[in-house]
Amino acid sequence: MSKSIASTYFFDYEDPIIQELIEEFKDAMLSDQEKAAGLYLKVRDGWRYNPYAIVFRKDALKASNIAKKNHGHCIDKAVLYIAGLRGLGIPAKLHLAKVKNHIAVERLTEKFGTNELTPHGMVDVFLNDQWVKATPAFNQELCRLTGVEPLEFNGSEDSIFQEFNKEGEEFMEYLDDYGSFDDVPLDFIERNMKENYPKLESLLNEAGELKL
Repeated sequence: MSKSIASTYFFDYEDPIIQELIEEFKDAMLSDQEKAAGLYLKVRDGWRYNPYAIVFRKDALKASNIAKKNHGHCIDKAVLYIAGLRGLGIPAKLHLAKVKNHIAVERLTEKFGTNELTPHGMVDVFLNDQWVKATPAFNQELCRLTGVEPLEFNGSEDSIFQEFNKEGEEFMEYLDDYGSFDDVPLDFIERNMKENYPKLESLLNEAGELKL
């Protein structure tokens, strides 16, 4: 459990920008469940989901650097949420998976030739003596534009995906589960993406950023 509460290079919650992010939740009157649910909404809607924000640089996945932007990949937003949770004393880990029929991936599908996205990032949170899953990736405005209900998280039940859109059509499914990680497995993420997207290398600029 100690590893899932630690400050690391990526989950640098001691940085002032992360401390500012979680300041409103440092209230002894709030339960850990209330803190986790409140921070979830702040990260979900405060940073626009951007599936094209793929960067193979260590510094790009550092929570304090993610916090300085106004958008992020699902892994970025998971890292930011984890750093905030750990800063509040709530154990949290990064969980990675492969998904199909993700939100707003038309351009990526055109480039990569598939509607499977991997790895998809979510968060394992330890609350009330159990691990529950949370996915703060898809901001409310994006969900409205794509015709799905935004994912809520109450701290007691898993919140992982929108299975159907508002018309009842199948919207998203999980294809593979890569498990949870106490720290960001940057090498695994890069290797996984390049194995699943053979054209990816040609789409990266000299700074290791996806150019779309």
